Amino acid sequence: MRIFLLALTNAALLLMHDAQAKLVEEVIRVPVEAANLYGKATSQEIVVTLFRDDASTGPQPLAIINHGRAAEAKDRIALGRARYSAVSRWLASLGFVVALPTRIGYGESGGDDVEDSGSCNAKKYGPSYAAGIGQVVTVMEALRKRPDVEKERTLVIGQSFGGAMSIGIAALAVPGVQAAINFAGGGGGNPIDRPANPCGQHQMKQLFASYGATARLPTLWIYTENDKYWGPALPREWFDAFRAAGGNGEFVRFPAHGENGHGFFSAAPAEWRSTVLDFLRKNGYPTLGAD
Repeated sequence: MRIFLLALTNAALLLMHDAQAKLVEEVIRVPVEAANLYGKATSQEIVVTLFRDDASTGPQPLAIINHGRAAEAKDRIALGRARYSAVSRWLASLGFVVALPTRIGYGESGGDDVEDSGSCNAKKYGPSYAAGIGQVVTVMEALRKRPDVEKERTLVIGQSFGGAMSIGIAALAVPGVQAAINFAGGGGGNPIDRPANPCGQHQMKQLFASYGATARLPTLWIYTENDKYWGPALPREWFDAFRAAGGNGEFVRFPAHGENGHGFFSAAPAEWRSTVLDFLRKNGYPTLGAD
């Protein structure tokens, strides 16, 4: 009976918290600069969406979420404003201020495509990822000036192109960044025209190896068995190249999810949350609440 009453009390407390807590969404604009593959510079403001739980008090750790890159220009414009609402809500409930930059060339930010990496048979990934990474670092620097953000506690998360960017940010040892999580990171994929056979596979491997040469922060790499952008084998090859170069990382491959596991990050957060929580508790966030 005592256990039953305790369970009821805990449930009541959770309901009270849910009733009192409110997810606050804010949209700001941050001026950034980026250069494309050919060195052409672009300067403009980009849209950044912020989420926080208004029940949280004082400065909170920052979680940056980096969106992916659609193969077609029309789909990049159709992004609108990066939000990942379910994941953002969960992170905010853990006590993070969550920031989602919509980078140059996407959705409401608009502008030139500064992240183009060239033709399929002549990929140059370094400049394209550097263009995205530079924007995100600028956003982080701006947000660290806010009174509700802890200056020395930042988590970087990314999906697809944004996942590889997150590993690139870990390689830079940006002040305040404690860990990075890569969901389905890579480049050159097209599940319709080239399923499981992305362009520039070797160049992508070289890029991850170059990140590994300087990435000493803990990183978590999450992929699925049926990712139609990369297939099952390439992600592990990329991770192994990263580790062989000295990178600090943990690789987790989940079973197949749906028709294409590439969207596992936004499609199935309930399936990966415990893995992410374990990683965070081991690497700078031991007091995070239970899943």
